[in-house]
Formats: sequence, C-alpha cells, structure tokens
Amino acid sequence: MSTLRPIKTIGPTIPFKYLDKRVEDDSDYGIHLFKPEMDICVNWLNSKQTGSVVYVSFGSLATLGGDQMEHLALGLKRSERNFLWVVRETEQKKIPANFMEETSEKGLVVAWSPQLQVLAHEAVGCFMSHCGWNSTMEALSLGVPMVAVPHWIDQPTNAKFIADEWQMGIRAEVDEKGILREEEIERCIREIMEGDASEDIKRNAVKWKRLTVEAVSEGGSSDTNITEFIAELAAKDHVSQPQTEA
Repeated sequence: MSTLRPIKTIGPTIPFKYLDKRVEDDSDYGIHLFKPEMDICVNWLNSKQTGSVVYVSFGSLATLGGDQMEHLALGLKRSERNFLWVVRETEQKKIPANFMEETSEKGLVVAWSPQLQVLAHEAVGCFMSHCGWNSTMEALSLGVPMVAVPHWIDQPTNAKFIADEWQMGIRAEVDEKGILREEEIERCIREIMEGDASEDIKRNAVKWKRLTVEAVSEGGSSDTNITEFIAELAAKDHVSQPQTEA
C-alpha cells in the first residue's frame, strides 16, 4: 500500500497489558457498551482446566433468529465442552427452554463479558466469533484459535484471513437456508480443540501472538511506523511555522 499512498500501518491497538506491557496502566479500552460480568466470568474460568473452554460471542450488534439460537445451543451441548456464551439480555429469550439448567455443569451464559480478560485466560481454548475486526485482532493478539461465523460487512473477509491466510482457525459453513446447524457447530469445535488440524491451528495462533507483540515492541514495525509518522508531522509543523528575523 505504501507504494500507492503514504500509508504507515499501526497496530494492533489493544491495551499494552496484553502485548509487551510497556505501558503499565494500559489495561483497558476505558469504555464498554454494556456492563461486563467481570467476577462471574473470571471466577468461573478459574475453575476450568487449561484450554478446555469454548468462548462464544457474536458482538454487540448481531441478532440471531430463534432457529439459529436453538442450533447454537444444541451444538454447544453436543460438543461436550465447557463453554462461556455471551447472549445480550435482549436476546436471552431466544435460548431454548431448560438449556441453561441442562448444561449448568458445563456452561455459563452471561449478558456481556470482559472479552480481553476472557481471551487472555488460560482456560480458553477456542473463540467462536462473528469476526468483527476488534474481536479478530484481540484473538490474534492473544493467540486464541477461532471458529469463524461471519455475518456481514468486513466479517467474511476477516474470516477468510483467519481460516486461509493466518490459518489460526476454521470457518463454519451454513446450510442452504443460511443456518449454521448444530452438527457443524459440534464439528468445528471438535476440530479446533482435538481434531487432526488442531495442533497446527494452535501453533499458528501462538505464532501470530508472538508477531503482534514484536510489531508493537520497541523497534518493531508498528513502533517504528508511529515514531516516523510523528517525526514527519513535527517536521511539517516546523516548516509551516513563520520564520522571525533575528
């Protein structure tokens, strides 16, 4: 891109606590669309084994139909994995009756989560996501393998990168009616957590985590680009200042 436009790539721009820790008090974005259930999520994760939890969140805007919610619930149940599922309060009425009671030993459903803390937790082994850019960058930076379930706008492109370019996840396939069925959900979770491609996916996720830290660390590509950008702005400002006679 730099050959076409004077572009300098910066990022990922998540808090430094989760990257190279250079800025000690940079641990949060400082704003949340909804109140995260911090203690509930972290305490529950603390009770689970390393890499045993599927984290499921489709962001702040996506609205799933009743059929899709039922297939998602049944797929999580069929996977027989621990799961932390974020379902906004306005969507919780779509959860199948008795689902939370029937899966209480394996699952936790919350209205909103502290996503960075969740993804950084050692118990999380997989992230089922709508592939919004923020969620994608957070998973990439924290080395969490993904099941990509894109909906709209940039999400299919992000899913393409996740599955085919970065090879740190797989893309779930919908049926002819656009429904992600329970069998496919189970298949994707099992493939990420224990399947033939599991080790390669996990290895690639760790690789991208390392590369993101290198990029923002002192002397890395992001660090160098932003330093050069500031220097260029300062030089232009100096030139534009009126010169006074001695």
